[in-house]
Amino acid sequence: MNRPLFVRLGLAISGGALLISGCSDADSGGGGAAEGGEAPIAVEAGDEACEVASAELPAGTHTFSVTNNGNQVTEFYVYAEGDRVMGEVENIAPGLTRELIVELAAGDYETACKPGMIGDGIRNALTVTGEAERLTEDELLLQATEDYSRYVQSQTVALTEKNDEFVAAILAGDIPGAKALFPIARTYWERIEPVAEIFGDLDPAIDGREGDQAEGEEFTGWHRLEKDLWVTGDISQSGPIAEKLQSDVAEVVELANTTELSPIQLANGAKELLDEIANGKITRRGGPLFTHRPVGLRGQPRGLGGLRIGAAPRTGGA
Repeated sequence: MNRPLFVRLGLAISGGALLISGCSDADSGGGGAAEGGEAPIAVEAGDEACEVASAELPAGTHTFSVTNNGNQVTEFYVYAEGDRVMGEVENIAPGLTRELIVELAAGDYETACKPGMIGDGIRNALTVTGEAERLTEDELLLQATEDYSRYVQSQTVALTEKNDEFVAAILAGDIPGAKALFPIARTYWERIEPVAEIFGDLDPAIDGREGDQAEGEEFTGWHRLEKDLWVTGDISQSGPIAEKLQSDVAEVVELANTTELSPIQLANGAKELLDEIANGKITRRGGPLFTHRPVGLRGQPRGLGGLRIGAAPRTGGA
Protein backbone atom coordinates (compact mmCIF):
# COMPACT_ATOMS: atom_id res chain seq x y z
CA MET A 1 0.00 0.00 0.00
CA ASN A 2 1.47 3.34 -1.02
CA ARG A 3 1.76 5.83 1.82
CA PRO A 4 2.62 9.54 1.56
CA LEU A 5 5.51 10.75 3.67
CA PHE A 6 3.53 12.78 6.12
CA VAL A 7 1.05 9.96 6.64
CA ARG A 8 4.10 8.09 7.88
CA LEU A 9 5.18 10.99 10.03
CA GLY A 10 1.63 11.05 11.31
CA LEU A 11 2.15 7.48 12.47
CA ALA A 12 5.10 8.67 14.52
CA ILE A 13 2.86 11.13 16.25
CA SER A 14 0.08 8.59 16.73
CA GLY A 15 2.61 6.19 18.15
CA GLY A 16 3.40 8.81 20.80
CA ALA A 17 -0.34 9.42 21.33
CA LEU A 18 0.08 12.93 19.91
CA LEU A 19 -1.18 14.83 16.87
CA ILE A 20 0.97 17.24 14.87
CA SER A 21 -0.89 19.33 12.35
CA GLY A 22 -0.71 22.77 10.80
CA CYS A 23 -2.98 24.16 13.51
CA SER A 24 -2.51 22.56 16.92
CA ASP A 25 -5.29 22.52 19.49
CA ALA A 26 -2.65 23.30 22.09
CA ASP A 27 -2.06 26.70 20.50
CA SER A 28 -5.33 28.10 21.76
CA GLY A 29 -5.22 27.03 25.37
CA GLY A 30 -3.81 24.74 28.01
CA GLY A 31 -2.35 21.39 27.10
CA GLY A 32 -3.63 18.31 28.88
CA ALA A 33 -2.22 14.83 29.01
CA ALA A 34 -1.88 13.06 25.71
CA GLU A 35 -4.54 10.42 25.35
CA GLY A 36 -3.31 7.25 27.02
CA GLY A 37 0.07 8.84 27.81
CA GLU A 38 1.81 10.65 30.65
CA ALA A 39 0.91 14.19 31.62
CA PRO A 40 2.93 16.87 29.81
CA ILE A 41 5.89 18.46 31.57
CA ALA A 42 4.77 21.90 32.67
CA VAL A 43 6.92 24.91 31.77
CA GLU A 44 6.14 28.31 33.29
CA ALA A 45 7.78 30.89 31.05
CA GLY A 46 8.08 34.48 32.23
CA ASP A 47 10.02 37.56 31.23
CA GLU A 48 12.75 36.74 33.77
CA ALA A 49 12.16 33.08 34.65
CA CYS A 50 11.79 29.67 33.02
CA GLU A 51 10.49 27.06 35.44
CA VAL A 52 10.51 23.49 34.10
CA ALA A 53 8.65 20.96 36.25
CA SER A 54 11.21 18.18 35.71
CA ALA A 55 15.00 18.36 35.51
CA GLU A 56 15.39 14.60 35.00
CA LEU A 57 13.50 12.43 32.50
CA PRO A 58 13.63 8.85 31.25
CA ALA A 59 14.65 8.33 27.64
CA GLY A 60 11.81 8.41 25.15
CA THR A 61 9.22 10.79 23.72
CA HIS A 62 8.05 13.64 25.94
CA THR A 63 5.65 16.56 25.72
CA PHE A 64 6.41 19.96 27.24
CA SER A 65 3.42 22.20 27.92
CA VAL A 66 4.71 25.79 27.85
CA THR A 67 2.63 28.58 29.39
CA ASN A 68 3.69 32.17 28.85
CA ASN A 69 3.11 34.11 32.07
CA GLY A 70 5.16 37.08 30.90
CA ASN A 71 4.45 40.21 28.92
CA GLN A 72 6.55 39.37 25.85
CA VAL A 73 6.02 36.81 23.12
CA THR A 74 8.31 33.90 23.95
CA GLU A 75 9.60 30.60 22.60
CA PHE A 76 10.87 27.39 24.17
CA TYR A 77 13.74 25.14 23.09
CA VAL A 78 15.29 21.83 24.06
CA TYR A 79 18.99 21.82 23.14
CA ALA A 80 21.48 18.98 22.85
CA GLU A 81 25.25 19.47 22.99
CA GLY A 82 26.46 22.32 20.80
CA ASP A 83 23.02 23.96 20.86
CA ARG A 84 21.62 21.42 18.41
CA VAL A 85 17.86 21.94 18.52
CA MET A 86 15.96 18.81 19.53
CA GLY A 87 12.70 20.73 19.40
CA GLU A 88 11.31 24.26 19.57
CA VAL A 89 7.99 26.02 19.79
CA GLU A 90 7.81 29.68 18.79
CA ASN A 91 5.41 32.60 18.99
CA ILE A 92 3.84 31.83 22.38
CA ALA A 93 1.86 34.96 23.11
CA PRO A 94 1.33 36.17 26.70
CA GLY A 95 -1.30 34.09 28.47
CA LEU A 96 -1.22 31.22 25.99
CA THR A 97 0.00 27.64 26.25
CA ARG A 98 1.61 25.61 23.50
CA GLU A 99 3.04 22.10 23.45
CA LEU A 100 6.36 20.77 22.20
CA ILE A 101 7.03 17.09 21.50
CA VAL A 102 10.59 15.77 21.56
CA GLU A 103 12.30 12.39 21.37
CA LEU A 104 15.29 12.27 23.71
CA ALA A 105 17.97 9.62 24.13
CA ALA A 106 20.04 9.39 27.30
CA GLY A 107 22.32 12.40 27.72
CA ASP A 108 22.67 15.96 28.95
CA TYR A 109 20.41 18.67 27.49
CA GLU A 110 19.32 22.22 28.20
CA THR A 111 15.89 23.80 28.08
CA ALA A 112 15.54 27.49 27.25
CA CYS A 113 12.78 30.07 27.36
CA LYS A 114 13.42 33.10 25.14
CA PRO A 115 11.28 36.10 26.11
CA GLY A 116 11.19 38.45 23.17
CA MET A 117 12.38 35.49 21.01
CA ILE A 118 15.99 36.72 20.97
CA GLY A 119 19.27 35.83 22.63
CA ASP A 120 20.43 32.65 24.36
CA GLY A 121 17.41 32.52 26.60
CA ILE A 122 16.89 31.52 30.23
CA ARG A 123 18.39 28.05 30.47
CA ASN A 124 18.04 25.02 32.72
CA ALA A 125 19.89 21.72 32.75
CA LEU A 126 17.94 18.60 31.73
CA THR A 127 19.27 15.09 32.28
CA VAL A 128 17.84 12.09 30.41
CA THR A 129 18.67 8.56 31.53
CA GLY A 130 17.88 4.98 30.57
CA GLU A 131 16.91 3.43 27.27
CA ALA A 132 13.80 3.49 25.11
CA GLU A 133 12.78 2.09 21.76
CA ARG A 134 13.47 4.68 19.08
CA LEU A 135 10.74 5.73 16.69
CA THR A 136 12.95 4.79 13.74
CA GLU A 137 12.87 1.17 14.88
CA ASP A 138 9.45 1.18 13.23
CA GLU A 139 9.99 0.29 9.55
CA LEU A 140 7.51 2.84 8.20
CA LEU A 141 8.92 5.64 10.31
CA LEU A 142 12.46 4.77 9.33
CA GLN A 143 11.45 4.86 5.66
CA ALA A 144 9.70 8.21 6.13
CA THR A 145 12.76 9.72 7.75
CA GLU A 146 15.06 8.37 5.05
CA ASP A 147 12.75 9.68 2.30
CA TYR A 148 12.72 13.17 3.73
CA SER A 149 16.47 13.13 4.39
CA ARG A 150 17.09 12.24 0.74
CA TYR A 151 14.86 15.11 -0.33
CA VAL A 152 16.80 17.54 1.88
CA GLN A 153 20.11 16.28 0.51
CA SER A 154 18.92 16.80 -3.07
CA GLN A 155 17.96 20.40 -2.27
CA THR A 156 21.29 21.16 -0.61
CA VAL A 157 23.09 20.51 -3.89
CA ALA A 158 21.08 23.22 -5.65
CA LEU A 159 21.27 25.51 -2.61
CA THR A 160 25.06 25.35 -2.60
CA GLU A 161 25.29 26.02 -6.33
CA LYS A 162 22.89 28.98 -6.39
CA ASN A 163 24.15 30.48 -3.15
CA ASP A 164 27.73 30.37 -4.47
CA GLU A 165 26.54 32.19 -7.60
CA PHE A 166 24.74 34.78 -5.47
CA VAL A 167 27.81 35.37 -3.31
CA ALA A 168 30.00 35.65 -6.42
CA ALA A 169 27.67 38.34 -7.79
CA ILE A 170 27.90 40.29 -4.53
CA LEU A 171 31.70 40.06 -4.52
CA ALA A 172 31.78 41.21 -8.15
CA GLY A 173 29.60 44.23 -7.38
CA ASP A 174 26.92 42.93 -9.75
CA ILE A 175 23.72 44.33 -8.23
CA PRO A 176 21.32 43.23 -11.03
CA GLY A 177 22.83 39.74 -11.03
CA ALA A 178 22.63 39.44 -7.25
CA LYS A 179 19.02 40.65 -7.24
CA ALA A 180 18.11 38.02 -9.82
CA LEU A 181 19.82 35.23 -7.88
CA PHE A 182 18.55 36.19 -4.42
CA PRO A 183 15.04 34.64 -4.67
CA ILE A 184 16.33 31.60 -6.56
CA ALA A 185 18.91 30.70 -3.92
CA ARG A 186 16.42 31.39 -1.13
CA THR A 187 13.95 28.98 -2.71
CA TYR A 188 16.27 26.10 -1.90
CA TRP A 189 16.94 27.45 1.59
CA GLU A 190 13.20 27.58 2.33
CA ARG A 191 12.88 23.96 1.20
CA ILE A 192 15.38 22.73 3.79
CA GLU A 193 14.51 25.21 6.55
CA PRO A 194 12.57 22.68 8.69
CA VAL A 195 15.89 20.83 9.05
CA ALA A 196 18.22 23.86 8.98
CA GLU A 197 16.51 25.31 12.05
CA ILE A 198 17.83 22.39 14.10
CA PHE A 199 21.42 23.59 13.94
CA GLY A 200 21.65 26.17 16.70
CA ASP A 201 22.77 29.67 15.81
CA LEU A 202 23.27 28.98 12.11
CA ASP A 203 19.65 29.58 11.09
CA PRO A 204 19.45 33.02 12.80
CA ALA A 205 22.82 34.01 11.33
CA ILE A 206 21.66 33.02 7.84
CA ASP A 207 17.97 33.96 7.91
CA GLY A 208 17.50 36.39 10.80
CA ARG A 209 15.51 39.56 10.13
CA GLU A 210 16.72 42.95 11.21
CA GLY A 211 15.71 43.37 14.84
CA ASP A 212 15.88 39.65 15.64
CA GLN A 213 19.36 40.08 17.09
CA ALA A 214 20.13 40.37 20.80
CA GLU A 215 22.13 43.37 21.95
CA GLY A 216 25.65 43.15 20.58
CA GLU A 217 24.81 40.60 17.87
CA GLU A 218 25.53 41.51 14.25
CA PHE A 219 22.83 41.57 11.60
CA THR A 220 24.07 39.14 8.94
CA GLY A 221 22.83 36.73 6.29
CA TRP A 222 20.24 36.86 3.56
CA HIS A 223 18.28 39.83 4.86
CA ARG A 224 21.30 42.00 5.55
CA LEU A 225 22.34 41.51 1.92
CA GLU A 226 18.76 42.01 0.79
CA LYS A 227 18.77 45.38 2.55
CA ASP A 228 22.06 46.31 0.89
CA LEU A 229 20.65 45.41 -2.52
CA TRP A 230 17.16 46.92 -2.34
CA VAL A 231 17.45 49.74 0.22
CA THR A 232 20.92 51.26 0.16
CA GLY A 233 21.77 50.04 -3.34
CA ASP A 234 25.38 49.78 -2.21
CA ILE A 235 27.16 46.42 -1.90
CA SER A 236 30.70 47.78 -1.91
CA GLN A 237 31.08 46.80 1.76
CA SER A 238 28.97 43.64 1.61
CA GLY A 239 31.76 41.20 0.80
CA PRO A 240 32.43 39.97 4.38
CA ILE A 241 28.70 39.42 4.99
CA ALA A 242 28.40 37.47 1.72
CA GLU A 243 31.43 35.33 2.56
CA LYS A 244 30.04 34.59 6.02
CA LEU A 245 26.73 33.58 4.43
CA GLN A 246 28.58 31.23 2.10
CA SER A 247 30.48 29.68 5.01
CA ASP A 248 27.37 29.34 7.19
CA VAL A 249 25.32 27.75 4.38
CA ALA A 250 28.15 25.30 3.68
CA GLU A 251 28.14 24.30 7.36
CA VAL A 252 24.37 23.78 7.37
CA VAL A 253 24.64 21.68 4.21
CA GLU A 254 27.30 19.47 5.79
CA LEU A 255 25.25 19.03 8.97
CA ALA A 256 22.03 18.36 7.04
CA ASN A 257 23.77 15.62 5.07
CA THR A 258 25.44 13.94 8.07
CA THR A 259 23.18 14.40 11.10
CA GLU A 260 20.80 11.58 11.98
CA LEU A 261 17.32 13.01 12.50
CA SER A 262 14.27 11.59 14.22
CA PRO A 263 10.72 11.52 12.83
CA ILE A 264 9.63 13.85 15.62
CA GLN A 265 12.28 16.43 14.66
CA LEU A 266 11.15 16.36 11.04
CA ALA A 267 7.48 16.54 11.99
CA ASN A 268 8.14 19.42 14.40
CA GLY A 269 10.03 21.28 11.69
CA ALA A 270 7.21 20.78 9.21
CA LYS A 271 4.64 21.88 11.78
CA GLU A 272 6.62 25.05 12.54
CA LEU A 273 6.63 25.87 8.81
CA LEU A 274 2.86 25.34 8.60
CA ASP A 275 2.38 27.44 11.74
CA GLU A 276 4.38 30.27 10.18
CA ILE A 277 2.22 30.14 7.06
CA ALA A 278 -0.98 29.96 9.12
CA ASN A 279 0.18 33.03 11.06
CA GLY A 280 1.36 34.80 7.91
CA LYS A 281 4.67 33.47 6.63
CA ILE A 282 5.49 36.76 4.96
CA THR A 283 5.32 38.51 8.33
CA ARG A 284 7.34 35.98 10.32
CA ARG A 285 8.81 37.39 13.52
CA GLY A 286 7.51 40.83 12.67
CA GLY A 287 9.48 41.02 9.42
CA PRO A 288 8.40 39.76 6.01
CA LEU A 289 9.81 36.74 4.22
CA PHE A 290 11.36 39.22 1.80
CA THR A 291 11.90 42.25 4.01
CA HIS A 292 12.98 44.81 1.45
CA ARG A 293 12.17 43.55 -2.04
CA PRO A 294 8.69 43.38 -3.62
CA VAL A 295 7.11 39.96 -3.21
CA GLY A 296 3.84 38.27 -4.02
CA LEU A 297 2.20 35.29 -2.41
CA ARG A 298 3.49 33.02 -5.15
CA GLY A 299 6.84 32.96 -3.30
CA GLN A 300 5.20 31.43 -0.25
CA PRO A 301 4.64 27.85 -1.45
CA ARG A 302 8.33 27.36 -2.26
CA GLY A 303 8.96 26.44 1.35
CA LEU A 304 6.44 23.63 1.04
CA GLY A 305 8.48 21.51 -1.34
CA GLY A 306 9.26 18.97 1.34
CA LEU A 307 5.63 18.80 2.38
CA ARG A 308 4.58 18.08 -1.19
CA ILE A 309 6.61 14.88 -1.01
CA GLY A 310 4.13 13.77 1.61
CA ALA A 311 1.10 15.07 -0.22
CA ALA A 312 1.60 12.78 -3.22
CA PRO A 313 1.58 8.97 -2.94
CA ARG A 314 4.83 7.17 -3.57
CA THR A 315 5.05 5.33 -6.87
CA GLY A 316 6.77 2.38 -5.35
CA GLY A 317 7.65 0.76 -2.09
CA ALA A 318 5.49 -0.35 0.77
